[in-house]
This record gives sequence, structure tokens and C-alpha cells, in this order.
Amino acid sequence: MEQADKRWLHRVLTLARRGIGTTHPNPRVGAVVVAGGEIAGEGWHECPGLPHAEIMALQKAGERTRDATLYVTLEPCAAQGRTPPCTEAIIAAGVVRVVYASNDPSPQMAGGADVLRAHGIEVQGSVFAAQTDKLNRPFFHFIRTGRPYVIAKAAVSLDGKLATGGGRSQWISGEQSRRHAHRLRAESDVIIAGAGTLRRDNPSLNVRHARRRGQPPLRAVICSEAPEFKSDYKLADGTALSRLYVKKTSKQGAMWQQAGVEVVQITTLEDVLRHLADEGRLAVLLEGGGRLHASFFEAKLADELVLYQAPILIGGQEATSLWHGLGINQLSDAPHLTDIERRRLGDDQLIRGRIVYPD
Repeated sequence: MEQADKRWLHRVLTLARRGIGTTHPNPRVGAVVVAGGEIAGEGWHECPGLPHAEIMALQKAGERTRDATLYVTLEPCAAQGRTPPCTEAIIAAGVVRVVYASNDPSPQMAGGADVLRAHGIEVQGSVFAAQTDKLNRPFFHFIRTGRPYVIAKAAVSLDGKLATGGGRSQWISGEQSRRHAHRLRAESDVIIAGAGTLRRDNPSLNVRHARRRGQPPLRAVICSEAPEFKSDYKLADGTALSRLYVKKTSKQGAMWQQAGVEVVQITTLEDVLRHLADEGRLAVLLEGGGRLHASFFEAKLADELVLYQAPILIGGQEATSLWHGLGINQLSDAPHLTDIERRRLGDDQLIRGRIVYPD
């Protein structure tokens, strides 16, 4: 790969990041048209139904698309979706070379590279793919599994505790960790907590200390039945769409609905994730307590773990652990992390990795 190609692929990746928070269920895509060694036009996919990144870049480039090179983070689509296939526009524009990073995992949309080659366009694919695959991890995960990508996030002590025996958890982690956590929220489509966290902490579940494009993430709480409604619950403050997922209906649920909080009846965690996927919410941030985390771990539905490990010890048999559930009996049954990232955030240590479950 030429140095110039690296430069332009860095640029399209930067453009694609502008779609965080607005593109799902579509992927995050950036595109640049380069003519005569300079940018003739660029764009990114903003939200479903609007032009794809390639179309925006081609339109801005105008007549300069003739004999130009198109750089894009994702293989151009070859089929009709909400908008016409990008391959048609690329061919009509007279582009002579296309360089893309990630292959399109969607069976309905893939094949764009072959279409372009069949029309005499030079195509170079799978370039810089690691970075762009990571950016679109929720989309790729949804295409493979049909469900959203779930990140379990928690602040823990050195001995793995989320809270003291008395339920105190604010603040285990330091300010830098909390700011990082809000950046994760800003990249999510939904933030999920459990009923215990709702009653104990009355969380806002909103984005602060970070820039968020588009509407605020959905705030959701999973519980057996709707907790007793109180007017001071921040979940009902009207600042963002809020929802209770309940296993059974109750009079309290009706009160939550009157306060503007949607109540959806479900049976399993899979039902929750399926409902979110049907709405196009593909990036889920799990912020519950130890029992909610345990339920996702034991159902093998948490896909990534982000821990902020603080240099403190809590101890005590009544203290809440990260996995406050059944756990495992054999070490061979233990999930483990891969693609691990470790770094300092103030006095805390960030530990992040994808979760791999034994077969």
C-alpha cells in the first residue's frame, strides 16, 4: 500500500466516525474522491435513508470524478436498499480506481468490488481493515448473529467489587475513568441498567463530558416487574427516550407509562436484544449491577468487557461482585478476554477486551 493510500484511508476513517450515534442499523462509512493528489469531494453516511458516503463524495467532486480515485471505509454496495446501489454511481462518475478497507458482510449488499472490476475499474480491497472493522463492530456483529453488540462496563475495586456491603458504589473509579465511560455512552444506541441500580442509585443514564451526535441513547431498565414509581426518578425526566423491560405487567407499569416511560413486556434477555435490533439499536452498553451483569454473562450475551479497576480494596461477604450470580464450577468453563487493551486512566487501570465463551 502506498503512503498516499494510507493518508486517504486515515481521512475516510475520520469521516466515518462522524456517523457514530446516527447511522445504525446501517454501517458507519466515510468516503473521499481524490483527483490530482488532492481531495475533490468527501462525505460520510449520516443516517438511514440519506445518501451513502460515496454518493456524497461524488456529488461534491462534480466533474472532477473523471479518472479519479475513490477511497471508502466499506466495500461499495451492489444492491438496492433504501437508496440505489453505490456501484452504479461510481461507474457513471468515471472513477478509475477504488480503494476500500472492510469487506461488506451483508449478503444482500456485498459484491460491489466484483461489479466495479467487471466495468474495468481497478479495485483494491481489505486495506486498513482492522481499524474500520473495529469501528463497525456492532454492525458486523448484527449481520452475523442478528442481535446487538453488548459491552458490559463496570468500575471495580482491586478485589473485583462493584459496591460495598451497604450498596455504596459512588465513586469507585476516578474522574478520568468516568469521562471515558461517558465517551462509551456517546457511542451507544442504548444504555441498560437493572432494577436494583434504578432503586439504589436513581441514575440519569445520559451522556455528559462527551460529544454526542444525534438523539441521546435510549435509557432502558430490565426488571421482573415495574418498580414502585416515584416522581423524582431521573429515568422519567423527559430528557431522553426511556423504557422499562418487564416480565409481567402491573399497576406500577401504568404509572411509569403515564410519566412518559415506555413499558415493554419480555420473557428473556434474548427478547430484549431482539426488540432493540428490530429498532436498529445495535450498540448496547450494559451498566447494571452484579446481578444484571451475571445474567448476561451466564446467557453468553455480553460481547465485550470494559473494566475501570481502581486501586482500592472493599472486601466483605456482602459486597457486590462483578459476576454476582451462579458463576462457574470448572476453570475450563470460564469465559476469557481476547484483543485485550490495558492503559492507565489517572490512578485507575482500564482493562478492555472481547469476551470469548467456551463451546
